[in-house]
Amino acid sequence: MTDAATRTTTPATTPRHSDVHPSVEQIVAALSAADDRVVLRHPEGETTGAELVAAIHRYARALDGLGIGTGDLVAQYAPNRPDPLAVRYATHLVDAGAVYLSAPPGAERRRRQLEQIDPALVVVFPQTAHWLPETTAPVAAVGSVEGVGLRLDELAAAQSSEPFVSRSRPSDLGTVISSGGTTGIPKASVRNAAAWAASVATPHRPQRRQLASGAEAFLTQVLVAQTIIGGGTVVLRDDSEPAALLAQIEADRITDLFLVEPQLVALMDHPDVARRDLSTLQTLTHIGASAPPALRRRAQERLGPVIQHTYGASEMGIVSSLRPAEQDPDDPERATSAGRIVPGVEVRFRRDDGALDPGFGRIEVRSPAMAHGYRNRPEEEAEHFVDGWYRTGDLGRLGADGHLHILGRAADCAVVDGRLVTPTGIEDTLMRLPAVRYAVVVADLAHDRRLAAAQPWPGAEVDPTACRAAVATEHGEAVAATLVVVPLDDVPLTEQGKPDRAAILAHAPS
Repeated sequence: MTDAATRTTTPATTPRHSDVHPSVEQIVAALSAADDRVVLRHPEGETTGAELVAAIHRYARALDGLGIGTGDLVAQYAPNRPDPLAVRYATHLVDAGAVYLSAPPGAERRRRQLEQIDPALVVVFPQTAHWLPETTAPVAAVGSVEGVGLRLDELAAAQSSEPFVSRSRPSDLGTVISSGGTTGIPKASVRNAAAWAASVATPHRPQRRQLASGAEAFLTQVLVAQTIIGGGTVVLRDDSEPAALLAQIEADRITDLFLVEPQLVALMDHPDVARRDLSTLQTLTHIGASAPPALRRRAQERLGPVIQHTYGASEMGIVSSLRPAEQDPDDPERATSAGRIVPGVEVRFRRDDGALDPGFGRIEVRSPAMAHGYRNRPEEEAEHFVDGWYRTGDLGRLGADGHLHILGRAADCAVVDGRLVTPTGIEDTLMRLPAVRYAVVVADLAHDRRLAAAQPWPGAEVDPTACRAAVATEHGEAVAATLVVVPLDDVPLTEQGKPDRAAILAHAPS
């Protein structure tokens, strides 16, 4: 039952398992319908629907021959290529779970990650073999990888491409999503096949041309599945270098792109924006980090009315969305909005005293697309997944217009002299200074201070004194007194392209 402190756009009813059509069956049907139409473009060429679905059936038979099936987990260090997709969807056909592994720095962290995830099979590729740590798990390669004798691609090549009847069941293990693990061993959130089908549900949209430049380990896997199911075309690339992205948008008539905020900054500030034809771009979604109003205004000015801001996480999927037509960077409320809560998702707020609040507090989420917990991480699971709700750790509020506003990590926000001080608010103040191109504020709780990584515009120089003076004017002297401004030519980023909080804190003076 929805209580007064819970907000949702529609009643959040979880479909019965018998009503759920597994995502892999939707993907196979969409690819079969596509037939000779190109569904994937990638650095090595093009792949049609018929070619990809045939590969899926061959890999399914190869996995079945290895004894992979219900309850097993197949992990991949996956490049953005067709074969990892075929292996992924084949894994679902044999009713096994699939995970694209993130690759945190350090072989020991990756070794412990594999140990915790406990896969039945690890699949590597020539492009990703350097990520493979020592492991006791069975390892197979797609392509020639030194030291790996089992060739999954060769096993698949000897199989029939006739349809492999799906064994996927809604209640069985479906998808595990790996976090970036910036400060430790990446957590891995778990969904059954029904929850994963809800995560990738999408309307038919054959005109969609999705540029997928992020790692498959993160949101890219959702976007690729949605585009295929919706009848569109995916363009795979290996990086998010801004000049190359802009050129590809023009060359491949891209309609959809997603970037985390630092990547958006790099793209929108690149001089090629003015000379590339970006007229086909309909939606550029930014997600994953702080998005102060100053950043949003600049994005609108430079890229036009295509900007979409969403709020979500690997554990809970997309929670809210501010669509391009709803953007208004000159409206103080809309400029800080994460949009309306998407249909079927419930959001509630909890105060510090533990009581629910109708519109302000720590955000908790429940939805059919939400993960059920973490794989082999019982302590973190008990902390975040409580009574069917996911406790995000973020502080937020609900506006009078029904828009959700994300204020930041609750641990990073504080009331100072009777005013709520948030990292996003300080970042906005800094980014409105002429010298500051981009700023990231991280709470340094161990030293009771805030660290601001401030990136200057080319040819400019960040003045920490001027930065603190601006913060004092807008947020108070007490806030400015505990702010340490560190000018950096480049803000450190994680594997996902997000600001690397630990690396930023490492720049703090002792």
